[in-house]
Amino acid sequence: MYQYDEYDQRIIEERVAQYRDQTERFLAGEIPEDEFKDLRLRNGLYIQRLAPMLRIAIPYGLISSTQLRKLAHITRHYDRGYGHFTTRQNLQLNWPELEEVPDILEELASVQMHAVQTSGNCIRNVTTDQYAGVARDERADPRPWAELIRQWSTFHPEFNWLPRKFKIAVSASEQDRVAVQVHDIGVLLSENHGQPGFRILAGGGLGRTPVVGSVICDFLPQEHLLTYLEAALRVYNRYGRRDNKYKARIKILVRAMTPEVFAEKVDQEWQTLRDGPQTLTQSEIDRVQGFFTTPAYESSNDDPDVLTHALESDFAFKAWHTRNVKAHKQPGYAIANIALKTTGVAPGDVTDEQLEAIADIADEYSFGEVRITHEQNVTLADVRQADLYALWHRLVDHELAAANLGLLTDMICCPGGDFCSLANAKSIPVAEAIQREFDDIDYLYDLGDLHINISGCMNACGHHHVGNIGILGVDKKGEEWYQISVGGAANENAAIASILGPSFAREEVPAVIRNILTEYLDKRDGDEAFIDTFNRIGVQPFKDKVYRQ
Repeated sequence: MYQYDEYDQRIIEERVAQYRDQTERFLAGEIPEDEFKDLRLRNGLYIQRLAPMLRIAIPYGLISSTQLRKLAHITRHYDRGYGHFTTRQNLQLNWPELEEVPDILEELASVQMHAVQTSGNCIRNVTTDQYAGVARDERADPRPWAELIRQWSTFHPEFNWLPRKFKIAVSASEQDRVAVQVHDIGVLLSENHGQPGFRILAGGGLGRTPVVGSVICDFLPQEHLLTYLEAALRVYNRYGRRDNKYKARIKILVRAMTPEVFAEKVDQEWQTLRDGPQTLTQSEIDRVQGFFTTPAYESSNDDPDVLTHALESDFAFKAWHTRNVKAHKQPGYAIANIALKTTGVAPGDVTDEQLEAIADIADEYSFGEVRITHEQNVTLADVRQADLYALWHRLVDHELAAANLGLLTDMICCPGGDFCSLANAKSIPVAEAIQREFDDIDYLYDLGDLHINISGCMNACGHHHVGNIGILGVDKKGEEWYQISVGGAANENAAIASILGPSFAREEVPAVIRNILTEYLDKRDGDEAFIDTFNRIGVQPFKDKVYRQ
């Protein structure tokens, strides 16, 4: 993984010192609250419903065991002993004290971490595939490109005050595991006659106006990545709406201009930048790629029969292996996923003890590295197949062995009204109610892959628009209600879900989900997945089932 050089470290340490001084002056009454707001947001600090919330950056979801232990220490000493992994592959602390945030940032800097640009109208944390570098279906490792974008965008003076927040995702696989099409800019690795490069999308996004992004460049040679992104951001910065925050995202601009006109303006701007100082040289590409080396894989397993015997003799392990273990491109190795979706625990939440346990397990079984996923789970990317059974036992000991990856109970869920001051309704209790309603593992396995996403407001932090089943909290005269949608997808066939109709009271939601699933099981063709059944029969049968009960 990428390692700071002396300049990186100095920049982050100076930023911490700067923010410490700003915080002290604010607490002393020397900086007005409205001015301090912009300063704290640039350092990842929000003021939520009950307390401040600090969002810590985990660039493209990659984190070391040393950094995980530091996060465990921070949650224990500065918070309430747990953190929350987000759909942006970050970690949020829900209860830090405002005056202690500079101390937290100093602790983070000691292990090459920060909270820079995790909030505010700037380029946010760049995300990519949690299986990067090990997936069988990838064209190349996308992490070096995510790192190059991170370095280019961090503290970029021209893009520090954009019309609105800006999100970039990078994907290099046939299967999209990072929702690249619903980002402000999506970067897809490709090639043209053997020449490596990118397909660039723009104008995707969720929130009040969900949109699937449009292709603005069908093929971009790799050396021009940063200059082209610079051109796209300049066009957005120049023409994006600043008079109305609800119309300020790039998706509104692209739709208003049309993708074709937007692409033309980007190309015109790019002519002034291409072949300029930010053109990537092969030596610079090689330098960054050199940080993402292949681990020291063993050529063979010590005992290839260990896994076979465990699968035949332990049903619980077999269930976990079936759902949570994915194929690895290296023979003898596997990708092991930890689903942070245990019933009764907020999706994505992890305790300080569990963070330390994951760090220990990563050191022992996965070369000391961990990936955070945009589904709010954890991935151990390089596990010997012969070690999977022992690893699973360790996960069981720490209540981390939920065997439900990709199933209905593996929900994406924002913190909702329990924490967020923007939320119209609570999300976490709805997630728990659904998990308790569908606690029959055989039923879940029969349903197969099915994604439920829950958001507490139209900001869509829970990505409800692209859930196979989406749940949105709405306010009706001070009461919490929930709007249900079906047919969304965040993969390579990205789609915005269709709203069923009038919203439901919280206590009705599990029964509504039950009716939707009953209709699916009645109408599916063989082992057809939920989203395929929806695409075949449309939304009307689900509406009829739900509203005629």
